[in-house]
Amino acid sequence: MDTTGKQHQSRSTNADDYQDLPQSMAVLPKVFEDGHVIAPHSHKRDQLLYAISGVMRVTAADTSWIVPPDRALLMPARQEHGVEMHGKVQMRTLYIASVRQAEMKVLSVPSLLRELVVALAQEPMDYSNNNRAERIAELIAIELERCETLPLSIPLPADPRLQKLCLQIMEDPSLSASFDHLAAETGASAKTLARLCNKQLGMSLGEWRRRVRFAAAMELLAKGTPIKIAASACGYSSAAAFSHAFRKEFKLRPSELQSKR
Repeated sequence: MDTTGKQHQSRSTNADDYQDLPQSMAVLPKVFEDGHVIAPHSHKRDQLLYAISGVMRVTAADTSWIVPPDRALLMPARQEHGVEMHGKVQMRTLYIASVRQAEMKVLSVPSLLRELVVALAQEPMDYSNNNRAERIAELIAIELERCETLPLSIPLPADPRLQKLCLQIMEDPSLSASFDHLAAETGASAKTLARLCNKQLGMSLGEWRRRVRFAAAMELLAKGTPIKIAASACGYSSAAAFSHAFRKEFKLRPSELQSKR
């Protein structure tokens, strides 16, 4: 856990104060309690939303992005977005003055990048002419280019029939009805909905539903929900089956989300 509380006390917690600093990269450290919601807003700089602990759900451009610990969301400048906190979130937000617009994606944060971000957060807000801080920022930029992109986005469709089906699944991730059954309830054929899934979601409904289930599970685990209960709430028949699928997808054990609370 980051223990630089005294240094953080002298920092502004207002994101606006980080947008016009002279250096190309700045870190805002902030802590949010479970359930806190940040209303839709945007920033002048590219942003890397990163949390040492807790899970964030970021909503932007008709898509939800799930950001668990040791993962980060890279977001372009002026992209409007809102954030929901699940579990206690120790956020370290990077504001980056980039020469090219960032692509919105969730990144894996390796241990080296994590420590670099924590180290830069210990430096003054304005660290221009501070050789150590500038070198740390340069290393962060290099490491960001090497990060793996993860499938943690949940897009929403525009078609009202497919949207009705998707919202039904989001309201109850444990829903196990077949694709044909779900399609029948929308008044559209399974063939039509399958085509819409590929066109508007960029994936099959099965893949989309799996993402929704994992997202719901992450949010439950971040609040301390037992793995067995989280697995059942997300449509898995056993904790073992859920844990196996979770590790395969994210290279992360469900218990690791609980241990980072």
